[in-house]
Amino acid sequence: MPSSLSLAMPSPLWPYITPGIPDELFERLPGIPLSQREIRLILLSHLRLKPNSVLWDIGAGTGTIPVEVGLLCPQGKVIAVERDEEVANLIRRNCDRFQVGNVDVIEGSAPECLSQLSDQPDCVCLEGGRSMKEILKEVWQYLQPQGRLVTTAANLQGLYTISESFAELQVRNIEIVQSGMNRLERRGNHQVFAATDPIFVLSGEKLD
Repeated sequence: MPSSLSLAMPSPLWPYITPGIPDELFERLPGIPLSQREIRLILLSHLRLKPNSVLWDIGAGTGTIPVEVGLLCPQGKVIAVERDEEVANLIRRNCDRFQVGNVDVIEGSAPECLSQLSDQPDCVCLEGGRSMKEILKEVWQYLQPQGRLVTTAANLQGLYTISESFAELQVRNIEIVQSGMNRLERRGNHQVFAATDPIFVLSGEKLD
């Protein structure tokens, strides 16, 4: 039987089974957030994906997570939710760049649009955004038993909001990490180590 790694779907633009696509390979729009490669790797590890996982990525932004997961889980499905039409089209273009065909991009605002999604998720990725508590409460109703919930917070207020929601929802096996990384960058004639913005990553499971 082939291993799950051998089932990964390499792209001509990224012909590897290893996650962690460089940021510069994605098409971007000014002001639209992009999950940096190092943060993406943390998120992917917390999602604990299987070859046939169904992922909801809510507020998918540039589409980095849908592309990575689409390549890693060719038998699975990614539903990327984005309320802005221009940003939704950006996600579609990035999927086309990497020849990822198992991502559905849904234009709509969470939590209102979640009841219209066809496939119940095994895992959900939610990176910040407004109405966090309302979205988490709604997502919890659709998440499959034994499913994974992974979220991010950029500040202490967001961390508190998510932690409070996890307690109310009785999320189990909670893990919280904070990133702290530096990248080597060229500035003029010099190379310096520049710190990336620290991000809290919170994850847990729905056991019932």
